[in-house]
Amino acid sequence: MCPPTFFDVREAKNPYMSFPIDRTKAQQQWESLRHALQDAGLRVEIIDPVEDLDDMVFAANQVFVGHHERLGNFIVPSRMRYASRDKEVTFFVDWFRQRGYKIIDLDLDQEFIEGHGDLLWHPDGSRIWAAYGFRSTRGGVDKFGAAMEELGFPVIPLQLVDEHCYHLDTCLCPLNDDAALMYPAAFSPQSLEAIRGGWSRLHELNQDEARQFIGNGIVVNGRFITPRLTQNLQRILAREDLTPVVVDTSEFEKSGGSTFCMKTFIE
Repeated sequence: MCPPTFFDVREAKNPYMSFPIDRTKAQQQWESLRHALQDAGLRVEIIDPVEDLDDMVFAANQVFVGHHERLGNFIVPSRMRYASRDKEVTFFVDWFRQRGYKIIDLDLDQEFIEGHGDLLWHPDGSRIWAAYGFRSTRGGVDKFGAAMEELGFPVIPLQLVDEHCYHLDTCLCPLNDDAALMYPAAFSPQSLEAIRGGWSRLHELNQDEARQFIGNGIVVNGRFITPRLTQNLQRILAREDLTPVVVDTSEFEKSGGSTFCMKTFIE
């Protein structure tokens, strides 16, 4: 995680972005999320924030993290669509390099990929769901897919069609090996078919739930960390034997992000 020391909204990058930010409240909300993760049994590592990088708090986007039997731990650095965000990548790459992670640099040229915003592991590690359309590009996903295929990880491309769901982590949330939350209108028909073929149980969110970032939750050790709880979500979590933990992220939602956006799992 990256503390929100310099968090701000200075550039409209998605339909949610609004002003102003209450930094005191943002810090309190970030601390609440960190404590929720620690209470769930996780150790939280911190990367130092950098002045003028106001979105660095959204630590899910700068790299894709994985593990391979031969390579060990590895990352794939992002090439982010907005220059103000792409500056964050080098700091994350350095952080992981210092900790012994293998760096898989892709020749992305003019293409984009945006880390775990658009690239999601299936919970069993058998494949990767990879979205394009608003931030990552199809060409970027294809190049990423070719690199992962060489390591034995199939990549399933998905096209996003709703600008409010500009990243995959806003509209597809794996709950376990067999079940996921999904907002169907975020995907093209072909992509929706691929998702339906990849899960035994798909729980649909409506538009209001998707735009309240309910699809941006964190699953960890039997808990589901979410910015809010609807009756529909409560029913879904009960069926999947997950306990809801509500953490207010209203200040970060002004920048188009919530709980999942603010962390990257490194193990």
